[in-house]
Amino acid sequence: MTRTHTCAVALAFTTMFAGQAMAATTDAPVTREQVKAELAEAIRTGNVSYGESGLKLNEQFPNNYITQQVVATKSREQVNAELAEAVRTGNVSSGESGLKLNEQFPQNYPAQHQMANKSREQVKAELAEAISTGKVYAYIEA
Repeated sequence: MTRTHTCAVALAFTTMFAGQAMAATTDAPVTREQVKAELAEAIRTGNVSYGESGLKLNEQFPNNYITQQVVATKSREQVNAELAEAVRTGNVSSGESGLKLNEQFPQNYPAQHQMANKSREQVKAELAEAISTGKVYAYIEA
């Protein structure tokens, strides 16, 4: 009887302290006025889901809500210069294939040189280290 009594007391203390610990970690409760203000703001901006589509009202009916103005980070001249460079090098997609023009017609565009990031010696050193640590199995036939 004492064993079950001790277990019951321990369980009671555990639940009591766990409840207090959980209550201590929550932030201050939100007031009713704060909830009403947040709801009014969400309705005003269209950030409320409606129906089964899962889309917000401002996504379903964008003409009914004010859109946020996007600030341009580049000037018109910078964008035009980047476009001209992309067209010159063939770095522009064309059609439905998803391939860039320099991939479809490589003979029409200058070759793009790719520089190796590592020297031959660095690659050999990495291979030797991988073999010594067992990451790569080195099988050599004689």
